[in-house]
Amino acid sequence: MMRYSIRVPRGGTALMATAVALATVAACSSGSPSGAPSPASPSGSGGTSTSAAPTSAPPPSPTPTRTYPLSTAPRTIPAVRDHEPARGPGWKPTPTAGIVIAAGSEGLADEARLLAGELKIAYRGAVAARAGDVELALGGKGAPESYTLTTRDNGVRITGPDQAGVFYGTRTLKQSVNGSGSMPEGTVTDAPAKPQRGLNLDIARKFFTAEWIEARLREMADLKLNQFGLHFSDDQGFRIASDTHPEIVSAEHLTKAEVRRILALAETLHITVVPEIDSPGHLGAVLRAYPDLQLRNVQGVPRQGAIDISKPASARLVDELLREYAALFPGGWFHVGADEYQALTVRSPETSYPQLATAARQKYGAQARVQDLAEGWLNDRAAVVSDTGKVAKAWNDGFFRGGVVNADKDIEVEYWTGKEIGARPPAEYLAEGRKVVNLNDEFLYYVLGQPNDFTYPTGRRIYEQWTPLVLRGTTPVPARYGPQILGGRFAVWCDLSRSQTQAQVADGIRLPLTATAQKLWDERKPTPTWEQFRALAAKVR
Repeated sequence: MMRYSIRVPRGGTALMATAVALATVAACSSGSPSGAPSPASPSGSGGTSTSAAPTSAPPPSPTPTRTYPLSTAPRTIPAVRDHEPARGPGWKPTPTAGIVIAAGSEGLADEARLLAGELKIAYRGAVAARAGDVELALGGKGAPESYTLTTRDNGVRITGPDQAGVFYGTRTLKQSVNGSGSMPEGTVTDAPAKPQRGLNLDIARKFFTAEWIEARLREMADLKLNQFGLHFSDDQGFRIASDTHPEIVSAEHLTKAEVRRILALAETLHITVVPEIDSPGHLGAVLRAYPDLQLRNVQGVPRQGAIDISKPASARLVDELLREYAALFPGGWFHVGADEYQALTVRSPETSYPQLATAARQKYGAQARVQDLAEGWLNDRAAVVSDTGKVAKAWNDGFFRGGVVNADKDIEVEYWTGKEIGARPPAEYLAEGRKVVNLNDEFLYYVLGQPNDFTYPTGRRIYEQWTPLVLRGTTPVPARYGPQILGGRFAVWCDLSRSQTQAQVADGIRLPLTATAQKLWDERKPTPTWEQFRALAAKVR
C-alpha cells in the first residue's frame, strides 16, 4: 500500500478524514481492473464459495508532516564559499535559545559572549547544548580561519580548527539573522582565499580618535577582515606617545593606554594591528626635533621629511623608535616604510648628495650608489624588526633593481604604485619569489582631497573590476603568481587632512571596504549584481 502525506489546514479535521478514506479506497481497489469481479476463492468441492471474503483491518490514518523546500545559502558579506542545502526550518533566536561552548573549547568564551549579546540571547558557558542553542567548538581539520556551520534539529553548531575560524562562523550567523531573521538549514563550509585582509589608516596627517578606530575595527570584524595597518609617523605628525623620545610627539596623539585599549579590542576581534614608522623618508615630524639629521643636498637645501642615512645617529634614532613600538604592538608584523626617499627622486643622486654617495662606496664597495645605501638602510631596519620577532613590510618603491645591494627576501612587498622613477612592474617582484600584498593605488587608495589625480574609489569599481591579482593599474598578473600574493588592504591617506571629517571618512569608505572584503575572501567573480550586493550590505551590517 502506498503512503500518502496530507497537509492539513488549520480546522480541517473533517476534510482530512474524507481525504484519508478516499485515499484508502483508491489504494485498496488498485489491484483489479475497473469493474472486474474479484476472483472466487476455491472450495473443497470445486464449487464457488458463497461466503464473504475476509476483510483486512483498515490502515492507520497517516500523520500529516510539514515539508520544507531545499534551503538556500545564507546571504552574507563576504558570501560563504560553499553551502550544502537541506530541508528544514533553519534556526532563529528565541527567548529560550542560548550560546554554549563545547567541552574542551573554553577558549571561545569571548566569541560566545559577543555573539550572545549581538543576538540578544543567553550565554550559558560550557554546558551541553539543548534544542534551540548555538554551540561553538574547536576541532577538526581545515585551513587557518576556516569553519563549518551546521544548522539542523533546531540548533546551530560552529566548528573550526582555530578561534579565528569559529569567530568568522559567528559573523556569518550574525549577518544571516540580521538580514533575514534566521539561519538556513544545511551546512556552510567556508575559508578565506587570502590570509591578509584589511584596512590601512593614516593617522599621522590627520588625527583619528581611539573611539573612531575602535568603530572601524568592529566594522572590519563583521567583514572578516583581519589586519589593520596604522601609519602613525609622517611629516605632519607623530601620533603615539613615546617614552624614549617624547620630544617628537604631536599635540594630538594617542596615549599608550588608548593604544593598548585598541589592541585589546583588536585581539578579541582577531585583527592584527600593524604599526608603521616610515623611513628614511616621511620623517618630518621626527626631524623637527633633530634638524641636524635632516638630509641636505650639495647646496645645503634641506629635503622635507628625509633623514640623512649617511649619519650613524640617524640609524640609532630610528632603531630606538622601532624597538619601542615593537614592544607596544604584539602582532607579527612591523612596517618600515622605505618609500619616496627624496634623495632618489633627482636625476643624479650621487651628484646632488655626495655625502650619501661616499657613504655607499665606503660601506658597499666602489660600484655602490645611493640606491644601494638606501637598500642597505631598508635591510638594516628590517633586521631590527626581525630581532623583535616580527616580519618586516615595506613599500614597493623601496625595492630597487640593478644594484650591488638587494632587499632581503623575507621583507613583504606592499605594492601600491608603478608611477615612481624607475618603476618596476609587479611581475618583477613576483618573479624574484617575493611575497606581495596588494594596495593598488588605482583601486584601494582613499586620498583625502583627491590630490595628484587621485579620485575617491567606489565600491562598485572594486567589486566589478579588481581582484588580488590586479596589483598595478587594471591588468592582472598571471594567475600562477596567486599564491605569492598574500592579500590586500584598503588604504585611507590624509594628504589634505581637512577635506573630510572623521564621520565623512567613515561613510566614504564603507562600501569600498565592503567590496574589498568580498574580493579578498573569495577571488571569484561574484554572482550578485552590484545593486544586489549594495542592497544586501544595507541589510546585514
